[in-house]
Amino acid sequence: MEKTIRDTSTKSKLALTTAQVTKIALFVALTGVSAYIAFPLPFTSVLFSVQTMMVCLVGLLLSPVEAGITMAVYWLVGLIGIPVFSGGTAGPARVFGPNGGFLIGFIVAVILISLLRGEKYNLIRYLIVTVAVSMVSIYGCAVVWWKFVTGNTWAASFAAAALPFIPLDTVKCILAVLLAKPLQEALKAVQRG
Repeated sequence: MEKTIRDTSTKSKLALTTAQVTKIALFVALTGVSAYIAFPLPFTSVLFSVQTMMVCLVGLLLSPVEAGITMAVYWLVGLIGIPVFSGGTAGPARVFGPNGGFLIGFIVAVILISLLRGEKYNLIRYLIVTVAVSMVSIYGCAVVWWKFVTGNTWAASFAAAALPFIPLDTVKCILAVLLAKPLQEALKAVQRG
């Protein structure tokens, strides 16, 4: 019988199985590792990393609750100072600085991707959801946050926080969709086994 972790402090009905907690921990760790595969671009202070691909995979592979918890835990781990953000950064300055909107966008994106992806793998649907939903969610939050923190114009904020990343992030979304099917099958095999 599967063990569950229950929230007994409130009347909430949130109950996570051991398998769900394990998946969440695994994807928090993988998202942190993906942040280390990063390099600076000369025209912006935002590092280019493979995090977008990992964010898409979290949304494509986990339930909305699991995906949201994964990104919230990832955010909290970085906030308390464990270097899991792009380029091995962490802390309140990173979370609440100009780049903090990306982290908020990750939480929004994984939940929306998970809600909109459908029950079964569908290449076209997955592509539309990851490219359209993830990029709009992540960049929308990033641009609004950038403008709020820096006081730049909307155009300057878009140019700094979104425009340079659109082409390569589109490729990362496509890669996530192609990886999703074999990873879904592997997760199902582990759950059955």
